[in-house]
Amino acid sequence: MKKALLTMILAGTTLAAALPASAENKVLMLPIAGAMAANDAQARLGDNIKFYFGDQKTPKVLSKIGTDKTSQRTNGFGKGAEKSCNWVFLSAMLALKKKAEEMGANAVINIVSNYNNEEKSSQTEFECQDGAIMSGVALKGDFVKIAQ
Repeated sequence: MKKALLTMILAGTTLAAALPASAENKVLMLPIAGAMAANDAQARLGDNIKFYFGDQKTPKVLSKIGTDKTSQRTNGFGKGAEKSCNWVFLSAMLALKKKAEEMGANAVINIVSNYNNEEKSSQTEFECQDGAIMSGVALKGDFVKIAQ
């Protein structure tokens, strides 16, 4: 009995080692508007900090305070890709908002996806890396004071 069990364990281990790993992330480009409509994002972000994606036209920039980035992850297990990506997008936006408030900025402009420090600029979409267990969004932006 012990020998049969040991043989089964070794066979299972060998088979598992021979199978290709499926942990590679899928790169998704999802609509910013959809993420902003989910998870009560608009209310949670408030309106004291304005956000401008890609090369969106902004009010006059009075001063640039700095540039920073954020990389956020969330548990994607058992959730659909869009649901977990929208959730982690909101986390990244909240991190940008917090940084803007700390720096005394009233806007974040030129927001780009910045996963693995590879910039993807879009006015309408953000990049999300979705894996079997985790989803991640990385954003980068310029913190500024704009005319209101």
